[in-house]
This record gives sequence, structure tokens and C-alpha cells, in this order.
Amino acid sequence: MLGSYETFKKQIFHLTQIDLSSYKENQMRRRIDSLISKNGLLSYDAYVELIRKDKEKFEQFVNYLTINVSEFYRDPDQWKYLDTVVIPELIHRFGKNLKIWSAACSTGNEPYSLVMAFSRHLPLYQIRVVATDIDKQVLETAKLGLYAEKSLLHVPADLKNRFFKKVGNAYQISREIQNCVEFREHNLLKDVYPFGYHLIVCRNVLIYFTEEARDEVYRKFHRSLVKDGVLFIGTAEQMINFKELNYQRKNVVFYGKEM
Repeated sequence: MLGSYETFKKQIFHLTQIDLSSYKENQMRRRIDSLISKNGLLSYDAYVELIRKDKEKFEQFVNYLTINVSEFYRDPDQWKYLDTVVIPELIHRFGKNLKIWSAACSTGNEPYSLVMAFSRHLPLYQIRVVATDIDKQVLETAKLGLYAEKSLLHVPADLKNRFFKKVGNAYQISREIQNCVEFREHNLLKDVYPFGYHLIVCRNVLIYFTEEARDEVYRKFHRSLVKDGVLFIGTAEQMINFKELNYQRKNVVFYGKEM
């Protein structure tokens, strides 16, 4: 036994402001226990002491805690719906100066995909995406904009040809796309949410949260959206109680703010 997990959660919150109580315990505990074992330690207390003293190990912990499986245009059918239905509706309703937030953006595939999707409808100089994540390391990776070929599998051919350059075995996204994205550090479970957004995208992250934490994030997103703004979530995160949370269901992953 590594010791008291409840005590460990409190120590981690004090140290990092990450509330492990908001994550599904069995799944998260397995990940953490595995990481402690990899570091050759035998207790939660010893691990807390390690990450308190060693900045590199601290960053490793935050990075390990974060689920960073990402690709461009993940679930292509949903991106087609965004392209053909959601974006035209948003432009028609709100004009061309849209506020877009990519929350829990991981390595940047999603916000860059958003810029490319909007580029079919607007000139790049009018597209601005705020992209946030809890993990500093993945934000740095996102800013580099260098990706493995397999992550580009679903990028439409015209956009791939226009916005990517092959560099060795990898692909570099164009500077003109990067310039449309502002990366910021943000903790969905702790930090203040920004306001006035027309589109918020947060996909394949909330499945790792408890039901209570997930609903609270949905409520905060609701407050962040303007009336008739749209929330785009992951296929595995269908919002069963969307009416109770004052959303209107557009399809399985798109929800409009009703009031």
C-alpha cells in the first residue's frame, strides 16, 4: 500500500491546485500509482516530497496526469457538420468577428483545426482562437506546431497542401495558422472562465471527470457563451441532461445556449 489516497489528493491540491477528487478515481489512481512505481518510490508521501523539490518531476507529474491523445479533424463527420452548418450559422447570426475558445486544447491539433475550418469561410486575419490547457509542456508542443504524419490523417487534402510543410518525417503547420491562435494556461476545475464566446470547443476531456465535475464545467461554459452560442464536445461525452443545463441539442456533439 502506498498510503492514504485521500491525504495524497489534499497534498496535490495544495501543491498544484489540481483537484483529483473531480477525476474518476479508479482510472486516475491507476495512472498515478504507475507513475510512482516508475520513479522507484514506495509511498504517496515520498512522491509528494519528490515533486515538491524537483521541478522536472513536478512537470512530469502534470504531463502524465493530462490525457494527451490528439489529432487533427478527429471524428471527421463532426467537423463536416461544423463546416457546413455551425460556422455558417454563427457568421450569419453574429458576423465575422467571432470569439472562439478551444478548451483543454492539448498539443494544439484542435485549435489549429478550428482555424483551418474557419479559413473556408473567413480570411485568416479575421480568425482568432484562444486555446487553453492545464499542461505547460503540451502548450509548448502546441506552439512548435510540428506533428507526426499519422495525426494529419483526417485533414482535408486541400488544407493539408495549403497549410503544412513536410520536415523530415514530420509536418510543420504554417506560421499564418499559428498566428491565429493564442495559447494560455487554464485549469477547467479551478480557474475563472472567460466570457462572451460564440463557440467553445472542449472534446474528449470531460469523460475523465466525475459526473458532478462535468456538469459544473458545462454550467461554466454556458455562462461563457453568448446567447445562441455553441458548445462542441466529444462523441463519448453526449450531454444527456442538456435541457436541465439550459442547452439546445443541435446534434450529438453540438449544443446551443438557450438562455
